[in-house]
Amino acid sequence: MKHYRIVHRLPWRLRILAPSLVKDEERCYLVEILLRKHAAIREVRAVPAIGSVTVQYDAAQLPEARLVALLDAVIGNLVQAGRKRAVSPTPTLTLDPNQPVQECLAAVEGMTCASCAALIELSLKRDPRVESVAVNYAAETVTVKGRLSKDELFAAVKKLGYQARPMDTLSQRRLVVEREKARLAEARQKLIYAALATTPVMISGMLMHRSLALRMMELAVSTYVLAGPGRDIFKKAWALAKAREANMDSLIAMGAGAAYLYSLPGVFSMQHHVYFESAAAIVSFVLGGRYMEERAKGKASEAIRKLIELQPDTAILVTAAGDETVGIDEVRVGDVLRVRPGDKVPTDGVVIDGSGSIDESLVTGEPLPVGKATGDKVVGGTLNRNGSFTLQVTAIGPDTVLAGIVKLVDHAQGSKLPVQKLADRISARFVPAVGAVAAATLVGWLAAGHPLSRALSHAVAVLLIACPCALGLATPTAIMVAMGEAARRGIYIRNGEALETAATLDTLVFDKTGTITAGKPVVTDFLPAEGIDEARLLARVAGVEQHSEHFLARAINVYCRARAAHLAISPAPIFDFTATPGQGVQAQSDGTIIRIGNAAYLEAAGIDCRAQAAQAEAFARQGKTPVFVALDDACVALFAIADAPREGAKEAIALLHRLGLRTVMCTGDVEAAARHVAREVGIEEVIARATPADKLALVERLKAEGRKVGMIGDGINDAPALAAAAVGFAIGGGADIAVEAADVTLVGGDIARVAAGIELSRRTMAIVRQNLFWALGYNVVAIPVAAAGRLNPMIAAAAMAMSSVSVVTNSLRLQRR
Repeated sequence: MKHYRIVHRLPWRLRILAPSLVKDEERCYLVEILLRKHAAIREVRAVPAIGSVTVQYDAAQLPEARLVALLDAVIGNLVQAGRKRAVSPTPTLTLDPNQPVQECLAAVEGMTCASCAALIELSLKRDPRVESVAVNYAAETVTVKGRLSKDELFAAVKKLGYQARPMDTLSQRRLVVEREKARLAEARQKLIYAALATTPVMISGMLMHRSLALRMMELAVSTYVLAGPGRDIFKKAWALAKAREANMDSLIAMGAGAAYLYSLPGVFSMQHHVYFESAAAIVSFVLGGRYMEERAKGKASEAIRKLIELQPDTAILVTAAGDETVGIDEVRVGDVLRVRPGDKVPTDGVVIDGSGSIDESLVTGEPLPVGKATGDKVVGGTLNRNGSFTLQVTAIGPDTVLAGIVKLVDHAQGSKLPVQKLADRISARFVPAVGAVAAATLVGWLAAGHPLSRALSHAVAVLLIACPCALGLATPTAIMVAMGEAARRGIYIRNGEALETAATLDTLVFDKTGTITAGKPVVTDFLPAEGIDEARLLARVAGVEQHSEHFLARAINVYCRARAAHLAISPAPIFDFTATPGQGVQAQSDGTIIRIGNAAYLEAAGIDCRAQAAQAEAFARQGKTPVFVALDDACVALFAIADAPREGAKEAIALLHRLGLRTVMCTGDVEAAARHVAREVGIEEVIARATPADKLALVERLKAEGRKVGMIGDGINDAPALAAAAVGFAIGGGADIAVEAADVTLVGGDIARVAAGIELSRRTMAIVRQNLFWALGYNVVAIPVAAAGRLNPMIAAAAMAMSSVSVVTNSLRLQRR
């Protein structure tokens, strides 16, 4: 055991610390791969930051002594090899024909322009196992749906000269972010070195000299620029050439390389013109543009970075030997963790001892801390402001609420707008077309009798000015900024299509209870019929309603529990419970059929409710919802339930009207109660006593009239209408945001966020149109100008770099309110 020491052991788990693995991510990754090949090893987790490896294994198949020997052999071999890459990090796996279709999301390193993204996407689409693929250059991600594993995806990406990284856990996502920061620093360093070296070459070139010494200096310095800071450009171009592919690096390499090679004979022949300054300047301008682009993209992904940083790197694990600080990836479901005052909650769990005051604004949007005691759930990433407690872990890694939020935003940022399809088609064909135009420019100028130097200069300018990066960045950067800005406001949008469609909405259909109202109704009146045993009736009602999750049922249940203490009753046992969505519930107790619901529900069962009708109408006029109770064939009681409109609902509806949207309330409540709430918030069109099928029919009817319809509801009874609408807005709270099936989830139930989301969507589409116009117009104008000989290659390179930066900068305007 000379290569590590054991720091924690259980009969089924062993944790070690190895100095050779500290901050060596790739070596840790190799250890994981090699250990996972052993059949008795169930799981391996390596944490490079602290050089930790935790192995979960079957002690019956692999005794600890053999595991120790295996660990020593694996780590020892890597140490003795003296290099990080002892085995391929992306082993090819045999595809199981029964393997289910799965979706893989990964980060991609090494993309330098939009044509890189197009190349990866087209190559993956050729794989028959792939059903769909989307590569987002701005977000630097690839999303693949198909019958291939993550390892096979990573291998396919690596074959093209790029590096794929996992993004399943927040720790992995954080490593991707750290590498992005390192890339930005590297891009800055390359730019500085290239600029410092290029400056004397450009000064020398402008002197129009015939000095051997100066030309030797130009040769040496331009060689350094191309082979040093610009090496990756030529390396990528060569790798793609061998694979018979091409991207923007190919064009830049052709342009700078042609200028450099053409100049070589002129070092010793003073009659031969040289373009060393052009070759060096082209690379410098390209590196400058990429650095500025990296900086701008970093600002665009700021929202997702802030979400990732919410999870702490370590947790305090409570063990028999005392508290132990471990890496967050070491935590397992069932572990007990300690949370001190001022600590972030490490992961999702349930409080088992102590209490705390938790800032849950991450998931609820509410700034006020929430008290937590034994039995309460807590969410990883939230902040414990006061108190100390221990929690038992219920979810880790990708299963946590925070990871769900990050994945939701990641997925949305990596998605594509339908309008982007045109840009993708153009980008995919752009590089070959530009090569043909450059060749035609060279041949045309030579045929016109001009010298090779001039013809070559104009052809190089065509190659450089025609970068498709601005076109490829036009929509992805806007999506990234918009999705991040939406998440910051508590609006979680599932995909780019919903973002684009929301901009076209002209009609919004609202549910009432739990959507326009606060969803916290209370019983204000209870009127049993004369001669009815109130205690026995409430016991039966409580027995039925405790099986229902409806808002009104909860209110009645709370009322019954409150009355139970006074009347000394408990919920009666019930059988054969059935619920009719939007109408009522039915069950049996002691041979009696109990029905609870609206008047239509009871009347459909043949029960006469006329005796309570007048009082029910009076309640409805007061904005209260009447709920009838029947025993067998007789209506025996009436509840009145009130649910006040949400704070700010009236202002939100007014804002939607100012945006030009038509609003409609469609609810299962009675007409009078529905109209009372509608008047309070400013909605004129009301459809009452609507079943889920009626809501769906309304959405379909409005669509048939040519309206673009959005539906806002609680996602349960409104599910059919939410699915049928062009965009479904679900009212979400707490952990719901990670699992909600609607197109858009509004955290905390604030319907003002509907207006904010639609307004953001409209601004985003305006920015996208501006970006596409600029990118397409730039290329349409610039290529003929370059072919006509009106652009110097250095100016062309600078203009190409600035076109991409301008598109990203324009997208960042979405962060302004």
